[in-house]
Amino acid sequence: CIQRGTYCGLIFLLSVKNGAPLALMNDGYLQHMRVGACAGLGAKYLSRQDSKTIGMLGSGGMARSYAKAICQVRPIERIRVFSPTKANRQRYAEEMTSELGVEIEPVDAPQKAVKGADIVAMTTDSLVPVIQAGWLEPGMHVTNVRSNEAGPAIFKRVDVIARLGSSTFVMDNPPPNTFGGSDGMFGYFAGTDEEKKKVPRAPLREIDNQNIGTVPDIMAGRWAGRTNERQITFLNNQGTQGLQFAAVGARAYELAKAKGLGHPLPLKWFLQNIRD
Repeated sequence: CIQRGTYCGLIFLLSVKNGAPLALMNDGYLQHMRVGACAGLGAKYLSRQDSKTIGMLGSGGMARSYAKAICQVRPIERIRVFSPTKANRQRYAEEMTSELGVEIEPVDAPQKAVKGADIVAMTTDSLVPVIQAGWLEPGMHVTNVRSNEAGPAIFKRVDVIARLGSSTFVMDNPPPNTFGGSDGMFGYFAGTDEEKKKVPRAPLREIDNQNIGTVPDIMAGRWAGRTNERQITFLNNQGTQGLQFAAVGARAYELAKAKGLGHPLPLKWFLQNIRD
C-alpha cells in the first residue's frame, strides 16, 4: 500500500431497500470478527459442552479472534499454541493470557498443540494440510480458516462435517485471462500462460463423508450434528463471506450511528443520472 505496514481493505455497505450507499468502513477488525464469530458458533453447536482445551495452530489475528469467540461459548481453561516462528507463538501466549485470563502454552510442534485438545483450531495461511488424520482423537471438534489446512484424509477421519451455509457460486465459463487460485473463486491472476504456471495452486478437495449438514440446520433442529461424546466433528468455516460482511457491517453501522461516530458523506457524491 502507499504506506508500509498499512493495507486498504474496505466494506461498502448498501441499503437492501433502495441500494443507497450507507457506509464505507475499514474491514480489518470486522474481518476477524466475522470469521471468529462463526468459529464460535461452530464450537457452540458441535464441540462437547465440557471442552476445556484448545489446540491453536497459528498465532495471528484469526488465532486471536478464534480464541476469544470459543472462550465465549465453552469453559476454556488452557490453550496450546503452535506457530513456526518461536517469537510469534510466545508473543501470542503472553498477550492472550493477559486478555483472556486462561493458561496459554507455546509449543514447538503442531502435534503437541493438537494432542489432548478438546477443540483444534487451524488459523494459518498454509496452502497444504497442517494436521494429520492420525492426530485426531475421539470427541475432538476441529475447525479451520482455509480449506487447504485440512486434507482429504481429515475429512474421511471425522464423523460429522458442518458448513455455515450453501456453497459459493462457481462460474461455468470464467474469463480466459483469469483462473481460481488457492482461494478458489476469490483469487484471480492475469498474465501469460507461462506466467500463470508459476502461481502455486492448491488441489481441489472432495469431501467423502455422508454426515454433512449446516450449522443453521442444527440451530433449527433439522439436523442433529454431534450425537455422542466420542464423535469427531469438523466445521468447514467457509462459504458465507457476503452474508457475514452484511451482518457485521450492518451492526457496526447501527452502533456507530447511535454513538455519533464516523464522518457523514453527502449521498449525492455517489449518485449520477447517467445510466449507460
